[in-house]
Amino acid sequence: MTETGLPDAPDGAALKVCEHCDAVYRRVPLARKEVAYCERCGTELYHDTERQYQRLLPIVIACLIVFCICNAFPIVSMEIQGIRAQTTAWESVLVLLDEDMFLVATLVFATTIFFPFLELALLLYVLAPLAAGHVPPGFGLVIRAIRMGRPWGMIEVFMLGIVAALVKLSTMATIVPGISLWSFALLTLLLTSVLSYDPAELWDRADRCQN
Repeated sequence: MTETGLPDAPDGAALKVCEHCDAVYRRVPLARKEVAYCERCGTELYHDTERQYQRLLPIVIACLIVFCICNAFPIVSMEIQGIRAQTTAWESVLVLLDEDMFLVATLVFATTIFFPFLELALLLYVLAPLAAGHVPPGFGLVIRAIRMGRPWGMIEVFMLGIVAALVKLSTMATIVPGISLWSFALLTLLLTSVLSYDPAELWDRADRCQN
């Protein structure tokens, strides 16, 4: 890999590798809304994330609160010929297990409960100490774990599946959306903001805290 220094970059600055051509650059502080591009291939290297970082912790906390609501209340209530049934996200996993659909139950649990909660919990673990001005133990391992687990969080896919199922069932039963359904919709929007932030950018914040 070839190292290409950006103008006015201090020798101790962190490095950034272009994902497309593997050129290596020394990171420099960016002004508001500025973007750094690779001189070799023109790929965006990184951009100013200060405003994103400032609102990331409150959004993560809001996500955790909404996540708890999603799993504490019924998603929908269905009434068929006078028989009423309702279920939560966790209960749907148990139903799949009772139907001997172990693989499906595992996928639903992993993609809609375990990995989304794990990412939010790990983000809270690193963001709260950084906001207080110090780096938490195991910072590097936590950032790697967040990036590795992020593709497995699929709440938006789960949400689309619920909507598709409700549309089909609406001709056979009376459907009453529960608190959890609206909470999942809100959680999907909040997670969009969280996922727009690259956890690797937190290394810069950690460097500032150490310096």
